[in-house]
Amino acid sequence: MRPRKPVTARAQALAEARRWIGTPYRHQGSCRGAGCDCLGLLRGVWRALYGEEPQAVPPYERDVSGTPLAGALMQAARCHFREIDRNAARPGHVLLFAAEPGGPARHCAVLSQHGRIIHAYWRRSVCETVLTAWWRRRLVGAFAFPDLPAGQSFDPEEVFAWPSLS
Repeated sequence: MRPRKPVTARAQALAEARRWIGTPYRHQGSCRGAGCDCLGLLRGVWRALYGEEPQAVPPYERDVSGTPLAGALMQAARCHFREIDRNAARPGHVLLFAAEPGGPARHCAVLSQHGRIIHAYWRRSVCETVLTAWWRRRLVGAFAFPDLPAGQSFDPEEVFAWPSLS
């Protein structure tokens, strides 16, 4: 029997995000296999790691620019995650993006490997895509999941098995 290594939040988050690939886009949804948006994906990953969500999510529109919710995504990330330097982001970290360079955060994703993200966006299912220059120009924050409770373990081959991208 292979020895079990201590679990990391990054490894678990990445493994869980991969389980959501193929989930159809559904605005305000957060149900693996049935439908989610980018925030719903992140909420589902959180629930898999920690159980209950850390706060209730109010109803929101696709475009919250100019509304009281314009800064809510960044504010919630800073409250529940640990902010890290954007250049220090590694697989399993959360990335926040603005619709326009320098604007408020409106989209989130999980970094899956160097130059790739897992996310859901309008008219697409949850997918793994290239972190293009377009996305990089709009990157406004990077965050680490909080540490997990002691005693959890994982099979590193299961967590780090890359899906076929062909």
